[in-house]
Amino acid sequence: MRNIYLTCYLGVFLIYISCQTYEKEDAKKMDSFAGYVDPFIGTGGHGHTYPGATVPFGMLQVSPDNGISGWDWCSGYHYSDSITIGFSHLHLSGTGIGDLNDIRLMPINKKVDLTIPVKSRDDIPYKSSYSHQQEISEAGYYSVYLKDHHINAEITSDLRTAFHRYTYDGNDLQSIILDLGYAINWDKSIQSLIKIEDKFTISGYRHSTGWAKNQKVFFVVKFSKAMVDYDLVRDGEYLKKGQSVFGEKTSVQLFFNKLKKNELRVKVGVSSVSIENAKENISDHIGSFDFDFIKENANNIWNNKLSQIEIETPVDSLKTKFYTALYHTQIAPVTFSDANGEYRNSKDSIVKTDNFTAYSTLSLWDTFRAEQPLLTILEPSKVADIINSMLVYYEDKKSLPVWTLYANETNTMTGYHSIPVIAEAYIKGIKGFDIEKAYEAMKHTMMQDERGLLFYKNYGYIPYDLLDESVTITLEYAYNDWCVAQIAKELGKNEDFEYFINRSKAYQFLFDNKTGFMRGKSELGDKWHEPFDPKYSAHRVHADYTEGNAWQHSWFVLHDTEKLIEMHGGNEKFTKKLEELFTTSSEITGENVSADISGLIGQYAHGNEPSHHIAYMFNFAKQPWKTQYWVREILNTQYFASPDGLSGNEDCGQMSAWYVFSSMGLYPYNPVSGNYQIGSPLFDKSTIRVSENIDFVISAENNSEEHIYIQSATLNGEEFNRTFITHNELLQGGSLHFKMGKVPNKKWGI
Repeated sequence: MRNIYLTCYLGVFLIYISCQTYEKEDAKKMDSFAGYVDPFIGTGGHGHTYPGATVPFGMLQVSPDNGISGWDWCSGYHYSDSITIGFSHLHLSGTGIGDLNDIRLMPINKKVDLTIPVKSRDDIPYKSSYSHQQEISEAGYYSVYLKDHHINAEITSDLRTAFHRYTYDGNDLQSIILDLGYAINWDKSIQSLIKIEDKFTISGYRHSTGWAKNQKVFFVVKFSKAMVDYDLVRDGEYLKKGQSVFGEKTSVQLFFNKLKKNELRVKVGVSSVSIENAKENISDHIGSFDFDFIKENANNIWNNKLSQIEIETPVDSLKTKFYTALYHTQIAPVTFSDANGEYRNSKDSIVKTDNFTAYSTLSLWDTFRAEQPLLTILEPSKVADIINSMLVYYEDKKSLPVWTLYANETNTMTGYHSIPVIAEAYIKGIKGFDIEKAYEAMKHTMMQDERGLLFYKNYGYIPYDLLDESVTITLEYAYNDWCVAQIAKELGKNEDFEYFINRSKAYQFLFDNKTGFMRGKSELGDKWHEPFDPKYSAHRVHADYTEGNAWQHSWFVLHDTEKLIEMHGGNEKFTKKLEELFTTSSEITGENVSADISGLIGQYAHGNEPSHHIAYMFNFAKQPWKTQYWVREILNTQYFASPDGLSGNEDCGQMSAWYVFSSMGLYPYNPVSGNYQIGSPLFDKSTIRVSENIDFVISAENNSEEHIYIQSATLNGEEFNRTFITHNELLQGGSLHFKMGKVPNKKWGI
């Protein structure tokens, strides 16, 4: 899992001593929560995570880039690779999107020709090979030995400043490349500037386009020793003189004084607003290059954050999986406002906030399900700040956000899932935002005509012959409507409540009781979309379902599951159909199958978010022992302590949030209900630090790999015989105690 950097010239004795030292350090780290974190988990397979350094919800995610484009390189890095082109400062965690990877530094030990035409990574003159045996990734720290340049590169970070430490070999040339032109994945440079401010400082900006069409990143880089020379390049040509370079693609090679020592330290600040703001973002560290202090501080921050949940299990691999999952839930969304409160908004103008931190990277289609509910327990003040960020967006766009990234609305994915995030927060009693303004935003968003809402209002559903992905969009709008209705009811807006609660029944138009699936219906409402194959998938083209098929999308009725069961013909018929989901063939048909359909158990696809609530549906049909069985099956088969340990995209914390909740025995099936469904606790004991003085403890007596079924339960010593617990019960603290057994107790929870 963790590997110590050993330089090639060490002798056998030094190798032995170093390894002994490392083992002691590693044992010490494993006494801490952060010591169990392995950021390499998810960097293989289709996890799309990055191994680099960040702090909880940090503005910077400084991480290595392999330098090639491809879906599995969306974060810039994939564990199967062994080449790097440097360390950029903005990354997405576990998405299917290849944006960012901005402001990339690469230390090298030789002068290179930056005017060589570069068509692919193979042409890059400063790239280097590396080995996983000489690579370390920890919470808040990353290092790698660059074989081709004989340099050990280390990176760490705090909230708004990244720190690098490069150790060169002997008397080698000490140099750094900053290349603002070379782009990977979906990104393309439009305009860039590099300015040599003085012998210790460079600054500039990079404007680019990609998935997010208008990305503006301003930066400042400070060095611990003086530059002695530099070469500036614009669009493939060297500048003969000058202290700055401006163009579509710019780069610079910097050369440093090597007389003092073979170590060079660097700190980097970025901003969406200006170079001055980037400088202000690192102002607390002006003159300070204490890398080890920042590294230790980052580790302490992570350790404190991860200590909010303490699990007890004799299995170390379970601790690694759990604390890495909890780590991944604390990476996004990311801090977007600068130290002075300014940030760039969706209209490309600058706004300032004095009373909250603005956040970006809102992957709401994914995170409303479990990531945001987890934050309502662990980070309620950040939930309020996220909502305030949404409301600033609403002031600009007169619509709540869908998927925002670096001041851009990408309009990616279906529904408006900022709505359940707001509704959940208010229902759970979170303060710090204006609920009247939030309600206005929720209502106005759902009453507009964009993104299929006009069809939805006119027909009561979205006809398949008028809009692709009509089934998924209809089901999600029905849930969004129900969420609006709950807040209307809370605020005494009775007419609005009646309107939205009636519209939330839209799912009923699409249920075909002959097949038991949600299906595309025509504009006239007189026929289903034919031919019909519930295993058929078409990715984003003439599809009725988003990144899935009828098997995976026919269960999204979070707000009225009892009615869905009734429509199926009652509990027995419903559970028979639900079990068939898990036991039928995993074949996916079609010529354009969505790559997001992964982590298959039958047709259940844990690698994508629409499936995440489904195993808990047995609870509603009075067969909770089947929820207990299938939740354990998913926990045991879809998560591993290895680079390919995630069955699908991490998606900004959602994949890991499912594990965090489910491994403790709970899941926010319908987040806005304020209830957590009960599954099968994986650990002997989980302690949630609700506050300084309040703990909520979940314990499982006689728990084991075989003893997965709940026999009985007590809440604070009193008999507990239901399949959910409320958010308020959790916040009050106390103890939820389960007795586990090898065979189902079919009377518990009924």
